[in-house]
Amino acid sequence: MLFKLTGSSCSGKTTLANAAAGSLRQIVVHDSDELGVPEGADLHWRHRMTEMWVQRALEYQDRGIDLLLSGQSPLGEVLAVPSAPLLDGIAVCLVDVADEVRCTRLAERDPGRWDSPAVDAFLGWAAWHRQHALDLRHRPDVIIDNSWPEMAWNRWTNWHADDPRWRTQLLDTTDQPVTESVDLVAQWITEQRDAHQAGQLPLSHGWAS
Repeated sequence: MLFKLTGSSCSGKTTLANAAAGSLRQIVVHDSDELGVPEGADLHWRHRMTEMWVQRALEYQDRGIDLLLSGQSPLGEVLAVPSAPLLDGIAVCLVDVADEVRCTRLAERDPGRWDSPAVDAFLGWAAWHRQHALDLRHRPDVIIDNSWPEMAWNRWTNWHADDPRWRTQLLDTTDQPVTESVDLVAQWITEQRDAHQAGQLPLSHGWAS
């Protein structure tokens, strides 16, 4: 399976992924940006990289290992990359945090790097993530317009709003101890694995048919 922790910057995705995996079996952790982010990285680059990581997940899948991937690609992008239907299962969790906390973390992580328009962009991306997680009809143009031509958006753009396949777990880390958030991520992975084993995971193999 592919487990995806998504969200805007400084929500704690990478920290939670690395810590949660330590208590789980048969899972490996990667971050979408661990190979580096080129200058001028755009939507095409993120989509191509998401496809690359899905292909990596398929390699692990052949060995009976799940991939826990942290990064900024939301559910709609994961479902649209070319190789997504080949995965045995997909589960996505949005790791979120209050805007003021995100601003503080950005300033502490990259002192002086981000001006006000850049910070506003991070906050706007976070706000979009929240709505995308709840409603597939919310501004799909944000990820679809000028996207990588290989993306298969029609896999989900015609779904009804209450389609059970459109499911993103929400985890708000604001004012929550890291250890508690780690436990919740591990619990979420275990629950998704159990659902897959029981044949009840909405995004199991065949979801795109």
